[in-house]
Parts: sequence; structure tokens; C-alpha cells
Amino acid sequence: MKPLLSVVIPNYNGSETIGRCLEAVYASDFTGFEVVVVDDCSGDASVEIIRRFPCKLFRLEKHSGAARARNTGAANSGGGILFFTDADCVPKKDTLKIAFETAQEKGPDVVVGGTYTRNPCDDSFFSAFQSVFINHFETKNAGNPDYIATHAMAIHAGTFNESGGFREDFLPIIEDVEFSHRLKRKGLRLVINPGLLVGHVFNYSLTASLRNAYRKAHYWTVYSVKNKDLFADSGTASLELKANTVSYFASIFSVILGLFFKTPAFLYLPLLLFFCNLFVNRKLLLAFLKTGGIFFALSCTAYYTLLYPAAVGAGGMAGFIKALLKKGGV
Repeated sequence: MKPLLSVVIPNYNGSETIGRCLEAVYASDFTGFEVVVVDDCSGDASVEIIRRFPCKLFRLEKHSGAARARNTGAANSGGGILFFTDADCVPKKDTLKIAFETAQEKGPDVVVGGTYTRNPCDDSFFSAFQSVFINHFETKNAGNPDYIATHAMAIHAGTFNESGGFREDFLPIIEDVEFSHRLKRKGLRLVINPGLLVGHVFNYSLTASLRNAYRKAHYWTVYSVKNKDLFADSGTASLELKANTVSYFASIFSVILGLFFKTPAFLYLPLLLFFCNLFVNRKLLLAFLKTGGIFFALSCTAYYTLLYPAAVGAGGMAGFIKALLKKGGV
């Protein structure tokens, strides 16, 4: 029988997580689905692990990126609705059911998205910070989000085919943002269902977390400058994060001016900016508190305000310079 839902999973060197991902998918309480995994020329044991499960497996001849892998998976799917997730995601038992029912209810002119669970699938502090951060900002504007992320995206197969799929000549990441913007320009609606959840295996250390912040800010800025929406409130590239980053660098600049001119007024400004920033980001800080308690919230607040914006700002500045120097489009 033709499946109702096709789960499309790109994989590249995901041997540490793909088994856990597929186990969770096949433990779903939904029936009538197929799983299509596209391996992007992995050099690890991924393929051997994938072959232990009753899924369709397609292998790209050369490493081509997640966009091509997802397009290949969609082209070889039989379900009326496609559900995209990643090899390092762990869907909950009801994830596929919620994805299918929400997509069916909303119809072919609506793309449905989900997000990460607040608690990640590993026990690192930095993973927990990232999972709450993404969950909060991706669900903040659930009725009218700026984009749908491919870690939990449900779309009618006909709609996806008509769209042309993900751009394979795009940046290494955020192809789902470009895809979402393109569909919105065509008149389609985007909706987030906060109950559509997948766990995520980050395994973040301090260095990995800051590296991720830098990389995301870099490519997001390259795209945003070209798209002329640098100051948009766009999911994890939120106005709150941008205010946090501006506050951080303005405070540093103010301290330098205060020390140079020996003017105490400049030294008071960082304190004012800090409390204004806490107010702007109060809902995120409350999400930290609700998820992990007071100690976790205080630790996240310190990291978010004192270290994280340094990586975001550095990545954003590098991306801005790259966008200005880049002659072609993205």
C-alpha cells in the first residue's frame, strides 16, 4: 500500500546518531509511513547501521550537501506528505502522527513545522542551553513564523514538487530558511505546531557551542544582507538575540571610552544596557528557569549575555564583510 507519510532523513557521517534516530522513528505510534534515508557519501559506518532498518536507502556518488540529499529523498518517496528530519534528531512517539494530522488539517497550501524538545538528548550544559534557545525562538511566533526548519518539517508532496525543492547551489546551511521564504513569496503559509517535537543530539562543549554560534551568524548574515532582512525577527535569528549582541559590543565600547576619557558616565552605561537586555530577553530567561531551575537559568543567562554574543557578533561581522565583497548571489 502507498504510505501516508514519507520520513526523509539526510545522513552524512552520522554513525553516532543515525541508529538512535531510526530506532525512534520505528517506535512511532503512527502507522502507514515509510522511511527514506539518503547517505551523502559518508566515510564512517553510517551505511552499515542504516541497513539494519527496513528503510529505503539511497547513496549519493559524491558529497553534495543536505539540500541535494533531501531532494533525492523526496524524489524517491511515495507518501502524500513528506516529513523532513535530521540524522541527529530523535522523534518522539507521537511526532509522526502529529506531523501527518496537522499537515492534513492545514492542507497543501500550508507548510507545518515543529521544533526541538527543551531537553536535548545528551546531558551537556551547552546542549541544554541550545535546545531551550531554539525551542523558545522557533515557537515564539508559531502562527506566523519566518521559516520552518528541516529538523521537523511536514509538507504535502505535491506542494514540495511544485516548489522545486531545496536549492542545491545555496550556502552550506540555512537552505530551509531560503526555501521557506521562497514558498511565502508564492503565497503559501507557514505554521509551527509547538507540540510537534524532536529531540536533538548536540554533544556540545563550550568550543562547539561558540563555533556553532559563529557559523550560523556568519551564513545567516550573508543571506540576510542579500535578502535585505538583516533586522528581521527570524526565528533563532531573533530581535532578542540581535539586541543581546548589540548590547554586548556597545558595553565593551562604552567601557573603552570610559577608560580612555576617564569619564565615569561611560562606565555606568554597560550596567544600564545589561538590565535593558535582560528585560528584552525576559521570556527566554524564563524558559531557562522553567526548564532547569534557578541555577541552570543563572548559568544560561551568564553564558548568553557574556560569551555567546561574542561569537554571534564575530560571525555576523565576518558574514557582513563577505556579503559586501561577494559579487554573485547566494
